[in-house]
Amino acid sequence: MSRAALPELPSTHPLGGMLPGLYAADDLAQRFTGGLDAVLSAILSTLDNLPAYLDPALAPEDFVVWLASWVSAEVDPAWPVARRREVVRRTVALHQRRGTARGLVERLELALGVRAEVSDGAGVRWSTTPDTELPGSPVEEVVVRVRPGSGPVDPDRVAALVAAVCPVHLRFTVEVRSGEEP
Repeated sequence: MSRAALPELPSTHPLGGMLPGLYAADDLAQRFTGGLDAVLSAILSTLDNLPAYLDPALAPEDFVVWLASWVSAEVDPAWPVARRREVVRRTVALHQRRGTARGLVERLELALGVRAEVSDGAGVRWSTTPDTELPGSPVEEVVVRVRPGSGPVDPDRVAALVAAVCPVHLRFTVEVRSGEEP
């Protein structure tokens, strides 16, 4: 889709009608401003509909990639348009949960269409007392178990996505399970 001059798109603000009365009956002035109207009509239409261009659900396909760059969303051109739109829509919330088990599960489901379970450690504790003992023991490795969801599981793509979002000081293992296992 192109947002270039569209001869069939009428201008919402024709320039010929805005000219002083002296030029209202001037054929040359009216034809000249009519040509400008043809060029400016696409720009004015875009500006009139700007909120729709900034909404991933309504934006033209080529704008979805541009919106993704605004929120640092990684979209694969091979994905269906609906998935790309959903990734852009949910990216800010996913950034808030980056580095957490929940964030990883949501990212795997959204990007790869797999169901995941993450075993990441003993937990956390909140305390008003300094030097309170942490629960459990330190975790050396994060285990990510994935099952097919809306598509087949590609272990290499899962590992690449986990490596991109897993904290750098942790190792991880990806286990691929069949869809029937509990």
